[in-house]
Amino acid sequence: MPMRWGRLRLGNFLPANEIAVDLGTSNTLIYVRGQGIVLNEPSVVAVEKATGKVKGIGLEAKRMLGRTPEGIVAVRPLKDGVIADFDVTEKMLRYFLSTIIQKHFFRVKPLVVVCVPSGITEVERRAVRDSAHSAGAKEVYMVAEPMAAAIGVGLPVETPTGNMAIDIGGGTTEIAVIALSGIVSDTSIRTGGDEMDQSIVQFMRKNYNLLIGEPTAEAIKIHIGSAVPMKDEKEMEAKGRDLVSGIPKVVRVHSSEIREAMQEPIQQIIDAVRRSLEITPPELASDIVDRGIVMAGGGSLIRGVDVLLSQETALPVRVDEDPLTCVVRGTGRILEDPQKYRSVLTT
Repeated sequence: MPMRWGRLRLGNFLPANEIAVDLGTSNTLIYVRGQGIVLNEPSVVAVEKATGKVKGIGLEAKRMLGRTPEGIVAVRPLKDGVIADFDVTEKMLRYFLSTIIQKHFFRVKPLVVVCVPSGITEVERRAVRDSAHSAGAKEVYMVAEPMAAAIGVGLPVETPTGNMAIDIGGGTTEIAVIALSGIVSDTSIRTGGDEMDQSIVQFMRKNYNLLIGEPTAEAIKIHIGSAVPMKDEKEMEAKGRDLVSGIPKVVRVHSSEIREAMQEPIQQIIDAVRRSLEITPPELASDIVDRGIVMAGGGSLIRGVDVLLSQETALPVRVDEDPLTCVVRGTGRILEDPQKYRSVLTT
């Protein structure tokens, strides 16, 4: 499909009508050309079971997770980085896009660039495309998440120098070696923050006979989760339901316990990085030795995960200053300079 940005940008008096969407498992972020990031909401929708009517979207719906009455269910329509429920995703994306379109007074349907996992299948790609079109997009382009993350952190992806980027999201971890505006080697695994949350849920169930919900597990991960032993080990209260007595209970958990609980998914990410390095061409591997690895995504905020990765690979590792917005910022840069990044887009 030919690019039509030249036609869309005729004249400087039209409002921006190009949108970048990071359609993530945990959060959806939207960037408008010339405006920056204008929306950051949880990818959660509350739906009435009987009628399919939407009762809440985004933060409003996330507050309902694990708290809804029998007739309402709060769902996350994206799983492992891809669309699991097409109808609900379409409603969510339509709501977000219509909010942006009304707020910014778009006169024509927008051109939309959507970030997708590098390991996405053609069927999943079609679901993303159809969902964006149904939500009001005129044209839809896609960019691989690790490429967008690399551009977002400021790596010179258009040069022949090898750059390695890791994006640990809610549903997937994307690892890519990039050179000359292309992904030379990539590894995509469906392990991310959600699996870490589940490992905490299982740990609490097994060791404390305590049933906790995903929001509680996520809070534990954020507050005391770590990948390596820390100088300032922490404790916090975990509230849930006792599986033996059936009544509410509070226990105190230590950061060392949570580190043990999250060990398996974190090790899966380390192994994936090793596999990606093993298939990297030697010349690019030498560049990575000099330049190191850049981490993005919410999972990179876990304390010590960069230290562990550096220990396991013997390479310098750094986490971007704002890892949660790396992908959408990178896609925004593509919108701002389409000629430079034209080759990274697909339809």
